[in-house]
Amino acid sequence: MPIRLGANRYGKAENRVVRIHRDTARHEITDLNVSTHLRGSFEAAHTTGDQASVLPTDTQRNTVFAFAKEHRVRPIEDYALRLARHFVDTTPAVSGALVEVEEYRWNRIDGHDHAFTRDGGWVRTTAVDVEGDTAVVTSGVTDLALLKSTGSEFHGFHTDRYTTLAETRDRVLATSLTATWRYRSTEEEWDAVHADVLTLVARSFAHIHSLALQQSLFGMGKTVLEAHPEIEEISFVAPNKHHVLVDLSPFELENSGEVFIATDRPYGLIEATVVRE
Repeated sequence: MPIRLGANRYGKAENRVVRIHRDTARHEITDLNVSTHLRGSFEAAHTTGDQASVLPTDTQRNTVFAFAKEHRVRPIEDYALRLARHFVDTTPAVSGALVEVEEYRWNRIDGHDHAFTRDGGWVRTTAVDVEGDTAVVTSGVTDLALLKSTGSEFHGFHTDRYTTLAETRDRVLATSLTATWRYRSTEEEWDAVHADVLTLVARSFAHIHSLALQQSLFGMGKTVLEAHPEIEEISFVAPNKHHVLVDLSPFELENSGEVFIATDRPYGLIEATVVRE
């Protein structure tokens, strides 16, 4: 049977860009992790080793850093759009470009003008995919830690001979959430929408009386789509961070849902996308 090259792409992964704005005595810091991925007419590079159409990954890295100086890096959606469009518009062999950006947050120390401490919480993300004149922006968040100490149940599930899990009407529900949402256009108020989506997700998680993590995810997604018509769909990846009640009876202590072991693995992994009709 004939053998041919299938789908392929290449790029420069995880360029760590720290941009310090020194326009005033009060400095601003933006801390990014940027990955570029190019696709197009690169068959010859694979089949014969001909590099004539290949833009080196080293050049992609240089462009990432140069754009951090020549253009604004916030919001990260605009920065990623500029990069992706640049690669498509200026490199003849490139038909499409995907630029992924993670933004790490820093907080000021005591309001100091140029001293910061790294925020260990959630990470803001975006992925911009440009193909010709079309661009798709998908933004999101990773490592959004959510926990509710009650208001969650899990019962009535299917069982078989290997089932040992007890039903519960009251449990700790916790996750380290990854959420991504796809915009309908490339002209949005990125910062404002991102902040509001996070608020809506957290608020929905808190207020939904959950019969399953799946139910919580759907309710969170439904709330976001109802509030933001500019978002086409939203996806969740939610590890169920199990909290196991500790047996304190050997010490003649009663544990009424107060002391738990927080396990890191194995864990249930729930994934769902909420879309419009």
